[in-house]
Amino acid sequence: MAKRMSTLLEPPALDSSKAAIENVLELTPVVDVGPDVFTNTRTLWHPPGARGIYGGTAIAQSLSAAMLTVPSDFAVHSMHCYFVLAGDSEIPILYHVERVRDGRSFITRTVQARQRGRPIFTTTLSFSKANSGGKKKLEHAAPMPPISLPEEPGPGEKSKFEQGGGGPFESQRAGIVNRNLNPEDKRARRLIRVRGKISEAGGHQAHLSALAYMTDSYFVGTVALVHDIPRFTSPAELNKVLNALKNPSDLDDDDISRVLKELKEEEAAELKRRLEGALSKATDEQKKTDHKEVGMMVSLDHSIYFHNPWAFRADEWILTEMESPWAGEGRGLVVQKLWSKDGILIATCTQEVEQGVVRLKQDEPPRSKI
Repeated sequence: MAKRMSTLLEPPALDSSKAAIENVLELTPVVDVGPDVFTNTRTLWHPPGARGIYGGTAIAQSLSAAMLTVPSDFAVHSMHCYFVLAGDSEIPILYHVERVRDGRSFITRTVQARQRGRPIFTTTLSFSKANSGGKKKLEHAAPMPPISLPEEPGPGEKSKFEQGGGGPFESQRAGIVNRNLNPEDKRARRLIRVRGKISEAGGHQAHLSALAYMTDSYFVGTVALVHDIPRFTSPAELNKVLNALKNPSDLDDDDISRVLKELKEEEAAELKRRLEGALSKATDEQKKTDHKEVGMMVSLDHSIYFHNPWAFRADEWILTEMESPWAGEGRGLVVQKLWSKDGILIATCTQEVEQGVVRLKQDEPPRSKI
């Protein structure tokens, strides 16, 4: 059986003058289908163990498509997204942009991502004109937590995050705050940035799309993290997931392998600690009752509020802090704040994750299906 085309047209050679993320998110107009319709230029990435393509790709490419229909002196200030169906990495996506409203200060767009004529993702975006807030403003912002940025490599050296990795962005854990308190009090921190330098031609639009791409990277696991539930029940299971890459991208494979290796080390240590504690104070029946294991994790929606869209570079370190103020009824809410390296609060994101969906494996058969 012939393999399906993952892009409508043969992808061009990678542009070495651009950062890897710019090539990943590149779009091609599809004028034969209609005005304001775009498609992915390059192969889509399916993360290991996921039901479909990486959600950050749909978020970022939808934003890129909308920005292609908006004047350059307007910047996105909010986008509200819904994941409708799992995207297939072996089928091209068509991004249909609708010009809902064009005002002097605000512009509204909707984007629907479709495969086989069916919507798999939809978003509504609002753009505001630069410096349209007036001279007198009410201002406040959550301060950036004190944190040390990683040391930059010397001339001719690679950072430890780049060694052996080829993904479009790099990251470093920055710790968990309030680790021993209640789940709603914990804060998970991480530093992220685009690999390489975003081109001048890409402009602030490329930085915004790159930021949108990165916001979905560690979101979904936060609810399980604050409850101390490993996403993989054993190192063997994690290895199985790692080896199950579907249609891996040349840009993502090594980097995701490194990230999953980090998870393997963290969760192996956590499993050992939990087992030792259980053996010392619990009966076999108690352990069965108390056991929690993630059965399914799916993002339902994703919102981004861009507070300072002109005041950051996605290829410089950005601090993210994630927390979960609520979980229940098979869902959970995660809030993420992002600061530039200069301490400017650049964005706030929210995601509902059924738990972003988190379902625990049940002893009884489930009563409903998504």
